[in-house]
Parts: sequence; structure tokens; C-alpha cells
Amino acid sequence: MKVAIVGATGMVGEMILKVLEERLGDSIEVVLPVASVRSLGKLVHYKEKETPVISMEDALNARPELALFSAGGGTSLEWAPKFADAGTIVIDNSSAWRMDESKLLIVPEINGHLLDTADFSKGGIIANPNCSTIQLVMALAPLHARYTVQRVVVSTYQSVTGTGQKAVQQLEDERQGREGERVYPYRIDGNVLARCDEFLDNGYTKEEMKLTWETKKILDPAIQVTATAVRVPVTGGHSEAVNVQFANDFTMAEVRTLLREAPGVEVVDSPEMDAYPMPLHAHGKDAVFVGRLRRDESQANTLNMWVVADNLRKGAATNAVQIAELLVRKRMQLAQ
Repeated sequence: MKVAIVGATGMVGEMILKVLEERLGDSIEVVLPVASVRSLGKLVHYKEKETPVISMEDALNARPELALFSAGGGTSLEWAPKFADAGTIVIDNSSAWRMDESKLLIVPEINGHLLDTADFSKGGIIANPNCSTIQLVMALAPLHARYTVQRVVVSTYQSVTGTGQKAVQQLEDERQGREGERVYPYRIDGNVLARCDEFLDNGYTKEEMKLTWETKKILDPAIQVTATAVRVPVTGGHSEAVNVQFANDFTMAEVRTLLREAPGVEVVDSPEMDAYPMPLHAHGKDAVFVGRLRRDESQANTLNMWVVADNLRKGAATNAVQIAELLVRKRMQLAQ
């Protein structure tokens, strides 16, 4: 297969190349790294080879079977349809297509089966959810299937890596006492910013509303979600404090069993050992870690939990590559 990686020189693009090699290295014959004009010719490492970055036009003309986009919403809106029209299946990491009713929004462990009946024989676009949404719904899905989630209150503690390399550099500059380019309007080292993404007219940020809209689309439109998204001076992953109200009561033993048995979820929950998920623990891993499990004693049928995941891996690159894996498997089955 021939796969284009659009945005190959960014943090997510680089991680996609790494995860692609780990999980699909034997199936991908040609990787086409694509980036902006200023990166043309830059060498990208994949499978012990250095491959030069090419232009969007050259990648389109190469007619890859798959294209994994991670270059921002504007780029996706302009170019994803062109690739799809040329017969390529696009897996898009931006928010551009997530709430389009004609596009699937996929977390493979939850609704990957939707790809089984979808017709991508002539190309198409699949949306990858927001990083914070992915880890939230991974923890909610097995519990929703058993108890029916009614309302979710979530507060996120999001790594600077979610903003990109310049944000990581701002944090490092501040820690070293250097003057540098500022991505955030305020200092991030030794601080927290109660804002991720742009403010909307309702007072929420786009990041907070993504958690609401995308959770409804992936799991159930009846679920009510309210979110507060906060940026913290961390580079290892995103954390979430989640309060979940169910229609039906639960036992803590069964909650732990359901989460332990859920694919892609790992329970780290031993108060007696002071064990709970942390970004340091999640960094570089594909699992979603859940802990601090406890009944909300102020509200009936309500659970508190703490959810942590590497936002560059499961929150972006790994989820996209998992979608690609399902498509590759489907293609091989059709070829047999």
C-alpha cells in the first residue's frame, strides 16, 4: 500500500510515522511525507530510510490508497476532498469533518465496526476525534453499555504538546529563563491556563464543546456533557477528572471489572499503594489509564474517575493508525 502522511513534520505527523511503522510496517510499501512549502525536501525517517517531504500536489498525483491528515482544519477542508475524489481514503485528525453527519467519527475499540459496512471503494473521509474526547469515551463506553450514562461533568488537565512544538518550546524557554516566542498569552511554566482553544459565544471554549458534541456522536446523543478544559505545564499526556451519572446503579466491583475487560483500557487504582494514573505513566503508551474510582456520595448512581492518556499517541496518532489497520484488514479480506 501507498500512504500519504500530510503534516509529516509536525508533532502528530512524526508520531503517526512512528506508530505506523510499529503497527503496519509490513503492510505499507510506500510512505509519502507531505508538509508545507517551507519543509519541501526535508528528510523524514521511516523504516530505516530517509524520505524527502513532497508537496500536496505531488502526493495527490501519486494516488495513495490512504492519506493520514494532521495539518490543521483549513488544510483538511481544502485538500481532503481532493484526495477523496481521487479515490484515496482520508483519515483526518483535525476538527474539520468530525461533526459532518456524512462522515464517520471513529474510535476503533468503540465503533470501529461501522467501517465494515461503509463503502470506501471510491475514496472518502473518516474523522479522528479530539484527543480529550478519545480518552473520555474509551472510559465511558463499557460503563454506558451496562448502566447508561446520563450526564458527564469533565475537567481536563491538558499537556502543552496538544498545542504543538512551539508550545513545548515556550515551556522549555520559561523553565530555562530564556526569552522566546510565546504561543500562550500568559506564562505556562508554574501556571495553569483555564482555556484550551478559542472562546465561543456561550462562554465555553471550542475544546470544551468538542468534548460535548463528539461524545454525543460517538456514544449517544442523549448523554449530557459539560466540560472545563485547562492547559497545564505537562508534556506527557492529558488527564481528566470525570464525574458520571448513570440511569442505573452499579457496584464498584463490577465497574472495575468492566473497565479491566475493556479493550485499550488499563485500570490503575490502588489507594493502599498510592497508585493512580499519571501523565508520566501514560507517556509513550497506547492505553487509556483509569483510576481514582469511587462512588460520588453526594449524588445517586454517580461515579468519579480519573482518566489519563498520551494525547499524541492514543489521542491522535495511534487512533488514526488503528483506523488504518481496520481498513487494511478490510482490503485484505476483500482481496481474498
